[in-house]
Amino acid sequence: MIRWISAVSRRFARVDRKGRSAVTSALATLGICFGVMTLTVVMSVMNGFQMSFIDAILEVSSYHLRAVDVPAEEETALIEACEADKHVRSCVPFYEAQALMTGLKGGALAVNVRAADEAIYYEDQGFKKELKMLSGQFDFSEPDSIVLGSTLARNLGVRVGSEVSLLVMSGGSDVELFSSDRVFVVHGIFTTGYGEINNSYAFVGMDAAAKYFGASAKKIWGIKLKKYDDDLKATASLNKKLGWSGSTEPQIVSWRSFNRTFFGALRIEKNMLLLLVTLIFVVVAINIYNGMRRLVFERRTEIAVLSALGARRSGIKAIFIMRGFITGTVGALTGVALGLLISFNTDVVFTLAAKLMYGIQYLITALTDSANLQYVQVNSSYNLYASIPARVFPGEVLAITLFGIFSPLIASWAASRNVLKMTVSEVLHNE
Repeated sequence: MIRWISAVSRRFARVDRKGRSAVTSALATLGICFGVMTLTVVMSVMNGFQMSFIDAILEVSSYHLRAVDVPAEEETALIEACEADKHVRSCVPFYEAQALMTGLKGGALAVNVRAADEAIYYEDQGFKKELKMLSGQFDFSEPDSIVLGSTLARNLGVRVGSEVSLLVMSGGSDVELFSSDRVFVVHGIFTTGYGEINNSYAFVGMDAAAKYFGASAKKIWGIKLKKYDDDLKATASLNKKLGWSGSTEPQIVSWRSFNRTFFGALRIEKNMLLLLVTLIFVVVAINIYNGMRRLVFERRTEIAVLSALGARRSGIKAIFIMRGFITGTVGALTGVALGLLISFNTDVVFTLAAKLMYGIQYLITALTDSANLQYVQVNSSYNLYASIPARVFPGEVLAITLFGIFSPLIASWAASRNVLKMTVSEVLHNE
């Protein structure tokens, strides 16, 4: 049965290589191809853009999991449970406090001060990858050393070797709210992929926490996972090993609870962009539907002959459905290949696009207003786009490919329902 359907479908395709049917088929295949290619590239670039924020937040700021309100007698058990858990990569303690920091320019800026062991920069590869030192060292070996975010340092007007003061600091009753004695020396300036961290984060050593944060400062345990989306499994596993209920203190909190609004906004942005680009497939599917209906009408005589020779209605419908399947498969596979090629070479593509746009603009200016040629420059925004590392997620690529295959398949199925609306005798009588 399949061989017969395939043979008849190929025969129809050979006959339709010229004329409107051939043009319609070629445009449908190109539509699917460019739709899949565009969607693959757009989603890959969007993933790279968003993941640069998310990775910086998870690796530097929030961690994948946080263990809070852990009693001192249970800290050893937590460390051992993390070391034994297959999901966990590392587990380190830190303290946090909010402060107003002043620098050489005067004024005060709100800062989130985190006290941590300097070893995290050298032992935690994810932290080191996302937190890049622009100058100085991530070093707290000297008393009252501090490492600042790049934007924070610029706004304060300080550099490595300068002094900053924590004028106001949050804490318990044993922490002096206003003080001019909390003076730190800048030992390093860092940058990350997330501007908020660069603008409001500072790191100090654990000795500084013991000295300035007060006895009531809460120790927080930051837990890194091998895969950030295994947070629910890791939480359940650690709670089971430690005998924690997860609803009472102490407890383990997932990264999904931090920056919920920000992560939700990124997800909505991605979904809306996906919906808009997916409209390409809707337009292509409508064109395939109309083209297939015309093809069914043009082949009504052949359909009638096949039916008179004993072909079933379902078999005749399958001939046209197969054509839609072939159109979608060829277009989707070609599109995903081109999309992956562009996604893995976005820097080259955007650089070439910048040069092409510069050449076009230069040519037009030379022809119309040559006196202003000196003002024609390469658009610097292309360099920004080229610096965004595209992230290709196999699951998304597979979903896009399947959507590209099934959209023309469904359109062909809908169009083939008109097969043999007229009886065989009516068709042959009209002919």
